[in-house]
Amino acid sequence: MTTDPLAQVIELLRPRTVFSKGISGAGRWAVSYAEFGHPGFCAVIEGRCRLAVADQVPVVLEAGDFVLLPATPAFTLSGIEAAMPKRVDPKVAQMSRETQTPKETRTSGEEIRHGRPDGPADVCLRGGYFLFDSPDAAILVSLLPAIIHIHGDDRLATLVRLFGDEATLQRAGRDLVLARLVEILLIEALRAVPGENAPAGLLRGLADTRVAAALRQMHGDPQRAWTVEELAREAGLSRSTFFERFTRTVGLRPMEYLLAWRMAVAKDLLRRRTIALDEVARRVGYGSASTFSTAFSRHVGQPPGRFARGATGREAIAPDS
Repeated sequence: MTTDPLAQVIELLRPRTVFSKGISGAGRWAVSYAEFGHPGFCAVIEGRCRLAVADQVPVVLEAGDFVLLPATPAFTLSGIEAAMPKRVDPKVAQMSRETQTPKETRTSGEEIRHGRPDGPADVCLRGGYFLFDSPDAAILVSLLPAIIHIHGDDRLATLVRLFGDEATLQRAGRDLVLARLVEILLIEALRAVPGENAPAGLLRGLADTRVAAALRQMHGDPQRAWTVEELAREAGLSRSTFFERFTRTVGLRPMEYLLAWRMAVAKDLLRRRTIALDEVARRVGYGSASTFSTAFSRHVGQPPGRFARGATGREAIAPDS
């Protein structure tokens, strides 16, 4: 069976919806959000608006578009006509919402209206954020573009319409359906990114057939004692060409990426606490529990046993680089 690195990474992350809300705007309006950190998303149900993400070229969003901000930097959402933005701190709003309801998946039937308060809206969106249930969110987020804007993708447009329809109805199981749709939208958005044009990272690496061959090998057999020479042969390249090409497209050296992936797998196994430490070590390529413990402590900052006892799945520990 062919290994799918992207599917493996998303499966480890286990995304869950935390909050989503309806947003509409009419006339002149603009809202400026401070940096948030959690992954944010926006699905355009109908109409048009403008999105300006910090340090990125502003984009016009249209019906059927889907936007994913893996780490949600500061951004401004506005109507097509220029307006003075109202400033919002999403972290303050998040704290307020999370004290009001203990549910893991939170959706809101109420709609936030910007600009002209009455009359038809120029744009209707569904936006929100979610958390990853993995301590390794950074392994994916650090390898993704700052903004993923999918336009003109019929498959995603259909999912966006389904998301909008479900959000406006008070049907049984609504929150569960919205949570699942957000997961599917996340996966489809990542699959729809033209990887060859993406910045250095996992998506660009998977778009390069030679580099992707090596990535599949690393993900498919993390316990093997891979060397750069062996991975280069799998990619059909010389050692030097492979090393340069992998580093340029993925943004990490081959052994750095392999270590980050092994530790992500190890942390997932430790969090489950269902197998012995020496078996965890074996599954991620270490000959003994002591050798693994030394490498894990150096990479994560704490020994495996302490990590297993204290892991909550809500931390985000970035891979060493």
